[in-house]
Amino acid sequence: MTSASNLPPVATNRPVLKKGDRGTNVRELQTLLYDYGAFALACIFGLPEALIDGDFGDDTEDTVKAFQRQVFLTVDGIVGNITWQALIRKAPINMPVLRRGSKGELVSRVQIRLIISGDYQGAIDGDFGVATEEAVKSLQRRNRSDVDGIIGNGTWILLSQIKEAECLP
Repeated sequence: MTSASNLPPVATNRPVLKKGDRGTNVRELQTLLYDYGAFALACIFGLPEALIDGDFGDDTEDTVKAFQRQVFLTVDGIVGNITWQALIRKAPINMPVLRRGSKGELVSRVQIRLIISGDYQGAIDGDFGVATEEAVKSLQRRNRSDVDGIIGNGTWILLSQIKEAECLP
């Protein structure tokens, strides 16, 4: 598969972070997650100080996993180079181009996101068929993007902006 991301990699020079780590790199991670809007508690309480504490605990791990899911990365709770790049860019990284005929778990994840957006009512079957293509076109049209039914870099960004859950007022 060809890569949809035509942007050069971001030089991160940041360490791999995981649950149990502490320090300024964790604080930077938490700040990026907060800025992205990934902390569920932040939108409820509006208190970044309570969340940006430099301690990679359960809340930070859960938030990293939510972010990884949001930008279609492997969901493991570990912040490696690709997760750092996605956080810095606030967008998916190194995603394949998907089009009619594509199959697999990533297509299923796209179908779920398209159901959430209201663009797709079909089965979550991992098969990028006509219905999925039409749903992608609908999403592209609503967002005034190039309408081609193909999931390239711009459409990956649109898909990553569809939140799986929103904060309640």
